[in-house]
Amino acid sequence: MEETRRILVIGTGDTKADELLFMRERIEAVGGVAVMMDVSVLGDPPYRPEHDRHAVARAAETTIEAIIASGDENSAMTLMALGASRLARSLHDKGEIDGVIALGGSMGTDLALDVALALPLGVPKFVVSTIAYSHLLPPERIATDLMMILWAGGLYGLNSACKAVLSQACGAVVGAAQAVVKPDLSWPKIGMSSLGKSCLQYMVTLKPELEKRGYEVIVFHTTGMGGRALEAIAAQKGFVAVLDFSLQELANQLTGSVVNSGTDRLENAGRQGIPQIVAPGAIDMVDFPTWQAVPSRFTERPYHAHNRLLASVTSDGATRQEIARAIGEKLASATGPTAFILPAGGIQQWDKEGEPLYEPEALSAFVAEMRMSVPANAELHEIAGHINDAAFSAKALEIFDRWIAEGIVPAGRQAA
Repeated sequence: MEETRRILVIGTGDTKADELLFMRERIEAVGGVAVMMDVSVLGDPPYRPEHDRHAVARAAETTIEAIIASGDENSAMTLMALGASRLARSLHDKGEIDGVIALGGSMGTDLALDVALALPLGVPKFVVSTIAYSHLLPPERIATDLMMILWAGGLYGLNSACKAVLSQACGAVVGAAQAVVKPDLSWPKIGMSSLGKSCLQYMVTLKPELEKRGYEVIVFHTTGMGGRALEAIAAQKGFVAVLDFSLQELANQLTGSVVNSGTDRLENAGRQGIPQIVAPGAIDMVDFPTWQAVPSRFTERPYHAHNRLLASVTSDGATRQEIARAIGEKLASATGPTAFILPAGGIQQWDKEGEPLYEPEALSAFVAEMRMSVPANAELHEIAGHINDAAFSAKALEIFDRWIAEGIVPAGRQAA
C-alpha cells in the first residue's frame, strides 16, 4: 500500500483561513495529509495548526511579541520567513513532511520563496501566488525545482476561480510527492553549463567521458533559470566539481538583460570551495525578449531572433573587456581550486570566420583583457583553438584527471 504523503501547508491563517482550510480539505480528498504551519503575525487562526506562529518565531530564535515590535511589516515577515524556513527544513530532515505548498500575495510569496530555497532538490515545492511569473521575483530567489501557479481571484475570499486554482495546486503537490524520484546521492555529481549543441558542443564529448570515470553529469541550459539552478545546487554543496563553460548569463546580467541568473552567477561553487573549471562560452552574446524592442545601446549590433521568446545581439570589444574583468573578480573570491580555460580562437559557434557573428577585433580585445584578469588563485590555460574544438575538451579532461590524481576531486563511483 502506498504511503500517505504529508504536505506542509503554509499561510497566514488570521487572514486566509477559508482558503487554507479549503486547501487542507482538497489535500486530504486526494489522499494526502495536510500539516498546517501558521505564519500570521498579529493574530491566531480560527483553527489549531500543527505548527503555530509561536513555533515559527521560536525557530527564528525570537518571539511573536519581538517580531511585532521589530519595526514594520517588512521586518516582521522577514523574521517569520527565517523561522518558517528553519522549521520547514527541520521537519524535512526529521522525515515529517514530503512536500510543501504555500499561499500568498507579495508578502506570503516573499516568505514562501525562502522556505523553498531551504529545502533540497526533490522535495516538491508549490507556491500559489498573486505575483507568480512576475519580474518582481529576482532569479536568485527561485528554488531549483520550484513550481508556481497564479492565484487568480485570490486577493480577498474564496470564489469559483480561486477554488479552481487552489484545488489544482493541492492535487499537483500531492501528486508530485507521490511520483517524485529523488536524486541518487550515491553518484558524485558534476555540474556543467552549456547552451544548445548548435552553439556550444563540448558537452557531447565531455559528458560520456566523465560518466566513464564514474560521475553523474548534470548539464544546465544557460538561458537564465538554468544557471540559477546550477548556482542553487552549488550553494548546497551538491557537486564534487563544476565545469562552468557557458557564462552568457553573467554577460546578460552585466549588460542589463532580464535573461540572467542573478548577481551571484559564477560565485557559489567558489564560495563553497568546490573545484571548478571555467571557460567564457558565449559571453559575447546578449539576450533579450524577442517581443521587446532591441535595447538602444545594441541597435547597431548584429542581431539574431532565436524564436518568438528569445533574441540575441553581440556586444562590442569594450563591453567584452568589462565582462572579462567581472569574470576575474568572481574567480578571485573562490576558496577552492579554480582553473580557467581561455580559447583564443572563439567562444561560440557563430563567431568563427565566415559565420554571421565573426568579429575578430572584439574577440581579441576580450582575450587580451581576460589574460590580465585571471587572478593569481586560478590556473590559466590558454589554447589557440575554438571552444568547440576537440582541443578544448581535451584540455578540460586533462585538468580534471589531474585533479582526481591529486585528490582535489574525489574519485568517481565504480559501476556495479
